[in-house]
Amino acid sequence: MSLTLTALPALEDNYIWALIDDNNRAIIIDPGDAQPVLEAIDKQHLKLEAVLLTHHHADHTGGVKALTAQFPSLPVYGPQETLSKGATQQVEEGDSVELLNHTFSVIATPGHTLGHIVYYAKPYLFCGDTLFSGGCGRLFEGTAAQMFNSLSRLNQLPKETLVCCAHEYTLSNLDFAHRTLPQNLMISDYRNKVKKLRENHQITLPTTLETERLINVFLMTEQPEVIALFNDNPALTSAEQRFAELRHRKDQG
Repeated sequence: MSLTLTALPALEDNYIWALIDDNNRAIIIDPGDAQPVLEAIDKQHLKLEAVLLTHHHADHTGGVKALTAQFPSLPVYGPQETLSKGATQQVEEGDSVELLNHTFSVIATPGHTLGHIVYYAKPYLFCGDTLFSGGCGRLFEGTAAQMFNSLSRLNQLPKETLVCCAHEYTLSNLDFAHRTLPQNLMISDYRNKVKKLRENHQITLPTTLETERLINVFLMTEQPEVIALFNDNPALTSAEQRFAELRHRKDQG
């Protein structure tokens, strides 16, 4: 049975992901606002099967209680940190969830928050605020080492993996990547493509892991051009240390 992937814009720059099968059964990922979900259910006559949460931040969980009020038996899967936000089924590293005749593997990705998880069912990766197109999440609770390890794990997935992140941050991420590696033609060309999409109010997601390996500096810390950025700093000799410095530079604007 085929699946249809749809991004529902929400709040200022969020995307709520909907995965829909041929029978109009749907799962929703990270509903920061219930209204776009309810409108999609009504317009497309969807049968809501479940909600998946990646972490506890309000822009990913804010719509849960309104959805469960309307659909009282709705299962809401999420990490321990989302139980207070409306999750009804706690999941963690190594668990799997069977939905829409697909198996969604749960992978722990601490860094943005300590309990952040992602869901993977080939080719779909619902990665919340861990991996962005051209970037990665801020370290609000975790460490650079945790985020580096989390991204390294995700980078081991197949190249055709669809990266379904939760924010439209692509252009600002690529602006940073272009400033960091101005001679990289892949980054500059992709940035121009993304600029045109945004000028036309078009979404830049999902991306693929294959693309991200070429344009996302946070996945390129073992590439010669990134290593060369830190040749004059003997304290930044490992990929993890280079990642931490890149994340710091991005945070500084």
